[in-house]
Amino acid sequence: MMNAITVFGSSGLDNLESGNPVAVLLHGYGADERDLPGIMSALPDLAWVSPRAPEKTQVGGWGWYETVDPLNPSTEELLDATATLWEWIDAFLPETSPLVVIGFSQGGLMATQLLRTRPSRLLATGILAGFVGQGSMPADEELLALKPKVFYGRGVEDMAITRDAVASLNGWLQSHTRAVTKTYPALGHSIDQRVLQDLSKYLEPLLGA
Repeated sequence: MMNAITVFGSSGLDNLESGNPVAVLLHGYGADERDLPGIMSALPDLAWVSPRAPEKTQVGGWGWYETVDPLNPSTEELLDATATLWEWIDAFLPETSPLVVIGFSQGGLMATQLLRTRPSRLLATGILAGFVGQGSMPADEELLALKPKVFYGRGVEDMAITRDAVASLNGWLQSHTRAVTKTYPALGHSIDQRVLQDLSKYLEPLLGA
């Protein structure tokens, strides 16, 4: 059974007006809720939340599910992790606020999971050095028709995400979304200003910025 999400960072929620979007920042394996908020200064002005993933990892920090192979969770593990994340979102964020979900690495996987389960809740999806789960998910058929615009950025020198995982994500994005895909020379498993500039360009028209 998954642990609950109990710790998070946030900014701007107290003055959030009905209908205004909220960024949901999903950190990677072995990190925590402090990992991603720093990117918000380079993006359009948004309220944001950054939950800590609920499972302790073998390398320290936190992960979104328990598994011996972080790149290959089972469908059951993914569905449980996704349900836990949606339970927290539903409890803490207004239903009237569209979600701008930005995930790094394993958090990028979880960003795809939110999209693959309740796509109508998401205004935008940013997948940074992420990957996608195998098997079918509840809203995959819906996404084939919706084809939402998604941002995917990765470093050419990223050795943490395997070639097979990259190919799998690219294939899924091509069939289920209108992906804005960017690759960055000399970048490993990380985020730099080039990534943030392109992510910001993707977000601005969706936010009316």
